[in-house]
Amino acid sequence: MRMRPTLTWTPTEDLPPGTTDLRPVADALGGGGVLVLSGAGISTESGIPDYRGEGGSLSRHTPMTYQDFTAGAQARRRYWARSHLGWRTFGRARPNPGHRAVAAFGRHGLLSGVITQNVDGLHQAAGSQGVVELHGSLDRVVCLSCGDVSPRRELARRLEEANPGFDPVAAGINPDGDADLTDDQVGDFRVVPCALCGGVLKPDVVFFGEAVPPQRVEHCRALVREAASLLVLGSSLTVMSGLRFVRQAAEAGKPVLIVNRDATRGDRHALTRVALPLGAALTAVAGRLGVGLDGGSAG
Repeated sequence: MRMRPTLTWTPTEDLPPGTTDLRPVADALGGGGVLVLSGAGISTESGIPDYRGEGGSLSRHTPMTYQDFTAGAQARRRYWARSHLGWRTFGRARPNPGHRAVAAFGRHGLLSGVITQNVDGLHQAAGSQGVVELHGSLDRVVCLSCGDVSPRRELARRLEEANPGFDPVAAGINPDGDADLTDDQVGDFRVVPCALCGGVLKPDVVFFGEAVPPQRVEHCRALVREAASLLVLGSSLTVMSGLRFVRQAAEAGKPVLIVNRDATRGDRHALTRVALPLGAALTAVAGRLGVGLDGGSAG
């Protein structure tokens, strides 16, 4: 029997307070070989809320779990109605200065890699190369029966055709692309099956309660082994999928640096936690290093 996934975390120990000193982050990036691990907090300035920060979506929304999604057609109807609407918002989101700074650090050879827990594709849109999508991406859809992977835009077109006039006003949008709709707003939304075999379609993302594919985890572990340091950006590290890499780095004696406004589950493993807004913090670090966010040198 699988346990319900961990959605929240409360500190059980005294953690060091956050700082506003960006020097350790700038020093690490200046030395190169930095592996970035990003979470939902890096996308909040693009209009996509995080899960656990101030005003985070968990205060009003319980994310879909794999167990619920596969349990019955009604849960899938609710999910796809809400996700179909939310996809429109994700499609309008654009990279913010935090994403652009990460891409710039990569262009200047300061990074050994980027792992993101996000499913919004904004790192790639900003120009980052070789991003490992730990939890998958909302722009792909997979069939649970035949395994076919297809573009989300294709499913969006089919859902539009199956649900003409579906355009409710959502109360909010969540980091997993799920819009807040009531059951009345979902109504009799029609879900479409796999075009190849008629099976159940699922976004190509790792739901809460679902395991990250082992080969992806091992790839990330190899990136941690090869990195000089680990820089965590905008993640509370509540779930083990990201926290395990922080623990691995710390156990190997590699510096762990965190930029997150609130305390995280990885703080006790970190050299420092900078409690500043990500866009401003990373833009300031880029300035110190003479790295221009749009391809040139700063200044």
